[in-house]
Amino acid sequence: MELFLAGRRVLVTGAGKGIGRGTVQALHATGARVVAVSRTQADLDSLVREPFLEVTKEAFDRSFEVNLRAVIQVSQIVARGLIARGVPGAIVNVSSQCSQRAVTNHSVYCSTKGALDMLTKVMALELGPHKIRVNAVNPTVVMTSMGQATWSDPHKAKTMLNRIPLGKFAEVEHVVNAILFLLSDRSGMTTGSTLPVEGGFWAC
Repeated sequence: MELFLAGRRVLVTGAGKGIGRGTVQALHATGARVVAVSRTQADLDSLVREPFLEVTKEAFDRSFEVNLRAVIQVSQIVARGLIARGVPGAIVNVSSQCSQRAVTNHSVYCSTKGALDMLTKVMALELGPHKIRVNAVNPTVVMTSMGQATWSDPHKAKTMLNRIPLGKFAEVEHVVNAILFLLSDRSGMTTGSTLPVEGGFWAC
C-alpha cells in the first residue's frame, strides 16, 4: 500500500534503537524528511521492572518524566509549529499493551502508558480543530535488543506468550508498519485511537 509520505517532515524521538530506529529507517525509505532524536533509557529500563511494593518516588518520577512529560513537551513544540504554519499533521505516540491490561511487576510502567493513552485522546480532541491527528500504537513485547534481553528467560516469556492468542511477540516491523499507517493520509479519519499491535493480548 502506497502511504504517500515522500517529502513529509517527520520528527522521531527515541530514534537510537528499537522501534524508533526502525521507524526512522522505514520513513527514510518512503522519501520522508526525517529528524531523529535519541536519548539513552538504560536507567529507566531498570526502574520500570520494580514490583508495586518496592516502587520508589525516584522510579515513579523518572518513568513519568520519560513516558509522559517528554511526550507532552515534544508534542507541544510540534503542534505549535504546525498551527503557526497553518498546516495539518499527525502525531503517533508509542504506548503499550500494558496501558489497558495489568502486568505483574510493571505497576509504574502500566500507569504511565495508561496515562499516555488518555493524553493521546485529549490531544486528539484539542488538536483536531487544527487538523492535527493524534493516535497511539500499543504493542506487545517487541523483539528489539532490549526486548530480547528482558524476555530471554523461557519461563518468563511463556507466562506472557500464554496471554497472546497468536503465541508470539512482535517484531519491530509490525510496530513500524502501524506507525507509518497512522502517519499517512490512509488513516485520515483516524484520531484519538489506540491501535493494538499485540497479537490479541487485549482480547483475553
